[in-house]
Amino acid sequence: MREDPAAAAPAGRLRAWLGRLPRWWPLPLCAALGAAGGASYGLLEPPRYAATSYVVVVPGKGTDPAGALGFAQAYGRVATGGAVIADAHRVSRVPLGALRGGVRVMTSPDAPMIEITGTAGTPRTSATVANAVARSLARTGNATADRTGAELMVLSLASVPSEPVSPSVPVATGVGACAGGLLGGLLLLVRPAERRNAKGHRGGGPPGRSPGGTLAGAAVGDGRAARTAEVPAPAQGSAGPPREAAAATTEAAPEAATGTVR
Repeated sequence: MREDPAAAAPAGRLRAWLGRLPRWWPLPLCAALGAAGGASYGLLEPPRYAATSYVVVVPGKGTDPAGALGFAQAYGRVATGGAVIADAHRVSRVPLGALRGGVRVMTSPDAPMIEITGTAGTPRTSATVANAVARSLARTGNATADRTGAELMVLSLASVPSEPVSPSVPVATGVGACAGGLLGGLLLLVRPAERRNAKGHRGGGPPGRSPGGTLAGAAVGDGRAARTAEVPAPAQGSAGPPREAAAATTEAAPEAATGTVR
């Protein structure tokens, strides 16, 4: 199946244009895209506010104080249950959707304390959600205090927060730029391996050349030097060696060199 020349021309121009770019071009491009995405998230996502209230478990008279830790863990599990949320909705008139989706409960392993955090789109609503669930949990637990031997008390009510907990636009932009830069760096780690392999095939020696050619040349030179060193120098006041012997020595050196190369 033949390719359409009109459709292949734009692809070829794109490849040629990309080939003229520096090899590190994915890094700034991905960083810029990540910063743009983070800035968009910071601008479009509505702010969220969080407020926290605390409920403490108090052991009754004649009960083991260590048992309060176990009751705190148990009440922390039922804080987001149906009975507690329904009672909070009935008293505070906060919508059930805001109570179910905007409450987070945490307990401490070394203290009989329950932390209730309410999250909402406005500061006052977040404090209202946290306080409504805390009061409802205390009422639910105290209704069975005679049988459990532990009472619940609201230790601290949530106050209206002044700042949102959602990331601001600069923070979201920075996080997006870092994530994009990391992605661009990973792309750069993938590309150089292919280029090094291509350069290795192009940079090989010419075909037919022996890798030991340099060593052979060195051997030729060493042979010549050895032959030259074997010829004794004429003493002062004496005649030099016969011409026939010198000629024979000169002819023997190239023959020895030729034999070494072979």
